[in-house]
Amino acid sequence: MQYQVRPPAVAGLFYPASADGLQQLVETQLADALPLSMPSRPPRAFVVPHAGLVYSGPVAARAYLLLGQACAAAQMRRIILLGPNHRVPLVGLAATTEEHWQTPLGVMEIDRPFLNVVCARFDIAHNAEAHRPEHSLEVQLPFLQLVAPQVSLVPLLVGPGGEEEARKLIRFCWQQTDTLVLVSTDLSHYHSWAEARRLDAVTDRMIIHLDNRLGSEQACGCHALNALLAAASEASLHMECLGRMNSGDTAGDKSQVVGYGSYVCY
Repeated sequence: MQYQVRPPAVAGLFYPASADGLQQLVETQLADALPLSMPSRPPRAFVVPHAGLVYSGPVAARAYLLLGQACAAAQMRRIILLGPNHRVPLVGLAATTEEHWQTPLGVMEIDRPFLNVVCARFDIAHNAEAHRPEHSLEVQLPFLQLVAPQVSLVPLLVGPGGEEEARKLIRFCWQQTDTLVLVSTDLSHYHSWAEARRLDAVTDRMIIHLDNRLGSEQACGCHALNALLAAASEASLHMECLGRMNSGDTAGDKSQVVGYGSYVCY
């Protein structure tokens, strides 16, 4: 069945269910992330985490400040949003079937014409069931709705076996001057604070050096992230870390933490 609007799946769980509460939280996290300076070249992609916003939002906000500036400066029209599936098994790439995605802040338009183009050009299946309960993409929408309300969205899940197709898709998207790529991933999961810091430092070095051999224990969105790193290497681009913390630094205890990082590709 095709749905015209995808309702929020994790409002009240990963972020506030009220529009006022959600807007206040995201605006506060964006304000706390200042100041940041733009990279020396226009950004082509960003990497952001996807946990509950009280946990990962302070790290994500650092990327979204730059993303909003980049979208305004270059008049970006669309965001290609790539992330992992956590709840429904998936192989390869999966597209949504809806025309809009909703959060308490309103609806965000899906760029159906562009989505149809990439689905025809690349091996991408339509899979509403994989998207409907998934949080990795949904939690990015409140930030996008505040910093880049003019853009439309092309949300795609990237599962095992999807890295090569996602790499080709990213290279194709970079041929469009009005398109940014946004990859959603967390880093290490459920280690002590000190161990997570050690593990995530290794992952951070791999990301910065465009090493596309990351595993799921290093980044739950490794398939989309590896695709971005491979595409960036081919295009002679650079990755820069904008911020890296874990849930023990933000809103959780330090016994079992999840790692978060924000990166810009330019």
